[in-house]
Amino acid sequence: MDALELLKSRASIPSVSLGEPGPSEAEITEILTIASRVPDHGKLVPWRFILYRGDGRTLLGERLAEIHRRKEPGLPGAVYEQDRMRFANAPLVIGVISRAAPHVKIPEWEQVLSSANAAFSIVLAAHALGFTAQWLTSWAAYDEEAKAALGVKPEEKVTAFVHIGTPKVPRFERPRPALADIVTEWEP
Repeated sequence: MDALELLKSRASIPSVSLGEPGPSEAEITEILTIASRVPDHGKLVPWRFILYRGDGRTLLGERLAEIHRRKEPGLPGAVYEQDRMRFANAPLVIGVISRAAPHVKIPEWEQVLSSANAAFSIVLAAHALGFTAQWLTSWAAYDEEAKAALGVKPEEKVTAFVHIGTPKVPRFERPRPALADIVTEWEP
């Protein structure tokens, strides 16, 4: 598939519909190498990656469900079950963690955008390798205790959790915006 067809065919499938096989070690290295090539003004590397895979995903889900249950005890049981399974469906979840911070030359916003570019490069690289990826966050990306359980430092922010696997359902196309609705031409 040529590059343009690859870009035009990218679509998300919900992480609950992703399963084995996931990327091999060599493919994970390739995905992360591609993600590391994003624009990075000042060469600050304002992001890092955390791999969630194997049996640890279930343990992590248990911790997240326990945190959520303690903080919001009145929610329906299905919410805590979703927390339990949050990282357990796709064989690989890559956390993209922003390390953006004030800098004398490089605006913090540009650092955040670099991290977002790394996340989307992971999505595209997974697609190029024949997998499907879904970019998610959830409440856990914003809760300090959950972030700690996820391995995120207090000064860091979660850009994305990119769930990667093989679709268990047929790919579907969602409606995309009409260009006429989102494009304007600047006039002097």
